[in-house]
Amino acid sequence: MKLFFFEVKEGLFISLRAIRANKIRSVLTTLGIIIGVTSVVLMSTAIRGIDDAFQTGVSSLGSDNLYIDKWEWFNRDVPFWELRNRKNLTMEHFEKFKEMAKLPIAVAPTIFTPITIKHEERTVEFVFIVGTTHDYVFTNSLSFADGRFMNELESNGGRNVIVLGSEIAKKLFPNGGGLNNDVKLKGKKYRVIGILEEQGSWVMGNFNPDNQAFVPIESVFKYFQEEFWNSITINVRAPNSQSIDAVKDEAVEIMRKIRGLKYNERNDFSINQQSGLLNEINSTVGVIQIAGLLITGLALFVGAIGIMNIMFVSVKERTKEIGIRKAIGAKNRTILGQFITEAAIICLIGGMIGLFIAIIGGMIIKQFDFPVTISAEAVILAVTISLMTGILSGFAPAYKASKMDPVDSLRYE
Repeated sequence: MKLFFFEVKEGLFISLRAIRANKIRSVLTTLGIIIGVTSVVLMSTAIRGIDDAFQTGVSSLGSDNLYIDKWEWFNRDVPFWELRNRKNLTMEHFEKFKEMAKLPIAVAPTIFTPITIKHEERTVEFVFIVGTTHDYVFTNSLSFADGRFMNELESNGGRNVIVLGSEIAKKLFPNGGGLNNDVKLKGKKYRVIGILEEQGSWVMGNFNPDNQAFVPIESVFKYFQEEFWNSITINVRAPNSQSIDAVKDEAVEIMRKIRGLKYNERNDFSINQQSGLLNEINSTVGVIQIAGLLITGLALFVGAIGIMNIMFVSVKERTKEIGIRKAIGAKNRTILGQFITEAAIICLIGGMIGLFIAIIGGMIIKQFDFPVTISAEAVILAVTISLMTGILSGFAPAYKASKMDPVDSLRYE
């Protein structure tokens, strides 16, 4: 055992001396690994960040929520033309559903329309206005940084009141103090009665509550008849996630009655929920991961080929040194270990530099609100990839060196 550790120690020292003696070559050799490891770590942290953002966005929908809609969110078995030709869901449908449904703890209609919001000289374009009722707050887990949601009187009367998402409030009121101020939607004044806390659901884009504003649905019908998307969505909240199937079955039965469908007719409405979106997201993220790993794997492969070539050159240049060591008793495993160690050290140094660059790059990217999650797994990934690349790319040159005949090596000029 002592002999083994002595050989490892001696091989390590010889490898370090060889690296120091060929600084330029070592730097150029590590460059491929630096690029490869940087790519792999950045890609993995970006994919992890995107996945976390997806999960955060989906969790905001709630596992105990259903969304009755004209459109099918995920089922590709229903052709688009059939979805398009479905009758719109209306407030009359919502009122009947609310009256007939017994299991949900809350039901609210929603309708979306993109609109420009102004406050004095500041303008935010393409904001998704959500027209809804006072019950919406009970179908979603909204939290408020300031103010409140619309009440029943404001909702039923179609009052000009508005609740702003956090990003909209920051853009319109960068110094704060947006509550009880007026904003304009198509020239109509709306009083800000509430500002939501930041949700952070980056991946949902304009459908993220941070980038939305909420107004009474009656005011949408009153002022924005031409802009809004004609079909409403009925938000349904079950008492808990365990009862979601029972609530869904009841919703299907009620909607079929409301729509006047016969027993042999297919549903002309869809009931969407979080689980369907999660399945879609997981499959999408899986494709991104495979594509990302293939692309970054190519960069590592190029780096490994570069190291292998340089190590073959190094073996050839040090042929006489190898012959001398073998002539004085160095075993094949000692020579093999020396050159593998040298390749592994070069790769490990490149990997650490690549990891550092990736962390800095990730921090910079994060400043642009792109979801990047830097974790301990990234460090482990960088170290593991570096060592494995060094061992695999250095094995062939090391094996060639270990099998050299000492007599022929000593004659080499």
